[in-house]
Amino acid sequence: MNRCLRIGIGLGWSILLMGCAPSPLAHPPANRPSPRPSPLTQPSLQTNRGQILPISAQAIVAGQRVQLEVAQTPAQQAMGLMFRPALPDDRGMLFPLGSLRPTQFWMRNVPVPLDMIFLRDDEVVAIEASAPPCTTAVCPVYGPTTPINQVIELRGGRAAELGLQVGDRVTIEFLGSQEQADPAS
Repeated sequence: MNRCLRIGIGLGWSILLMGCAPSPLAHPPANRPSPRPSPLTQPSLQTNRGQILPISAQAIVAGQRVQLEVAQTPAQQAMGLMFRPALPDDRGMLFPLGSLRPTQFWMRNVPVPLDMIFLRDDEVVAIEASAPPCTTAVCPVYGPTTPINQVIELRGGRAAELGLQVGDRVTIEFLGSQEQADPAS
């Protein structure tokens, strides 16, 4: 009896602690295929300054071309732009989320303000302008309550400089041999 009680308590604590693990996405990405990296692209680089992913897509934002690192895997999406000290004007990170769903992002361990562009089928549904860095254990989350399937992060203030507004279309092109995965496959 005493042994069963100890096992039950241990199991209960394990489940409780697993539920307390931080996650940058309120709703983790769906396990759907996403664009495959081109064989010509370099693998991602993990450093003490965060990850640097290869440029594997570009977006046409308000008539200007922005090179995109594509965070495809759950691990890449969880890391996002954490620990990156700067983001050039012509660079951003794309988070393809697969199916449409409400999703929220946070700024944990991101040392610079970022603009978060929330997209549904390439249409801007919300913009979080200059989301501030967060270095504490508890961080605010950002995102619309309506379903989305993509997020682009840009340097803080860049969306306003480009004149980007809700309702605008953003064309995303995958580079090299990458193609957007067919949801039916």
